[in-house]
Amino acid sequence: MISPVDSPTAPVESRALLFLLVVVTVAFGWILAPFFGTIMWAAIIAMLFAPVYRRLLPRLRQRRTAAALVTLLVVLLIVILPFALITAALAREAATLYQQIQSGELNPAVYFSGVFDALPDWITALLDRFGLIDFATLQNRLAAGLAQGSQFIAAQALSIGQNSFEFIASLFIAMYLAFYLIRDGESVARTVRRAIPLAPEHKQELLVKFATVIRATVKGNLLVAAIQGALGGIAFWFLGVTGALLWGVLMAFLSLLPAVGAALVWVPVALYFLVTGALVKGIALIAWGVLVIGLIDNLLRPILVGKDTRMPDYVVMIATLGGMAVFGINGFVIGPTIAAMFIAVWHIHGAERTGGTG
Repeated sequence: MISPVDSPTAPVESRALLFLLVVVTVAFGWILAPFFGTIMWAAIIAMLFAPVYRRLLPRLRQRRTAAALVTLLVVLLIVILPFALITAALAREAATLYQQIQSGELNPAVYFSGVFDALPDWITALLDRFGLIDFATLQNRLAAGLAQGSQFIAAQALSIGQNSFEFIASLFIAMYLAFYLIRDGESVARTVRRAIPLAPEHKQELLVKFATVIRATVKGNLLVAAIQGALGGIAFWFLGVTGALLWGVLMAFLSLLPAVGAALVWVPVALYFLVTGALVKGIALIAWGVLVIGLIDNLLRPILVGKDTRMPDYVVMIATLGGMAVFGINGFVIGPTIAAMFIAVWHIHGAERTGGTG
């Protein structure tokens, strides 16, 4: 008697089931693609605030729904509300800056002219001798580029208000999903763990690595970026730089890139101060940038990101840049996560081939 497993039709049924599994998975991913960022951030919120949920459970007599709702309230108060307030202030400041440029009240050409005029004669003569620069052309291009950049920033900031319905809808979906992922996260994790066709120890290694990298990347990078952006914005405000909040947010965004980050903003401003004769401001900004802003990056990022991910800084930087190039702003999470999983899978593969576990 032939058992169902030994039946000639069993391989055919297995291949058909595998094919159907691939098709429905791709189709499901396709229809969820427009909400990819929303779903990803809902999962990240659930992972980051799961410890809060677990602490609330005993105090709320193991009522999971109530604990999840209180956890979401905490998310709204310490994450969503501050983000909304900063975004609104950023939109106003970006619009004001753009209007000042359009009206001529703030003229980038004047600033660049001051920089060029302040350069030593030997530098201009040397550059002119080698034909490396045409000051008039470069000045016009830089002024036009800054105007276009300010216009783009203002347009993007204002689009947040214009697309408020889309933003609110995405936020509602993210919080709605986060509620269920917080409440039912453990059962979802068990289901995923059972579905992965790997040895138990390998599944455990990959899932732990995945969760650790996401937590470290999000908490570490966002905390470092927020601190560096705040410190840079405070310095710009104190030194009288126009649009301090706007530049502070830009520094926070660029701080997602290890090593270079905020320096891409404060270094040119410090050089401008120096060549235009504002030596005290220039030296003060350089000292603040190197000793305070740079120190935050050098001390906190390895502790919060590199230590947990166990990846070198250069791997984190390349993965972050590549992730942001492919996935946009979400890439600062996706890039390092893919890099970490790449390293983990190859480690498992190497251990399997050598017959060891490490």
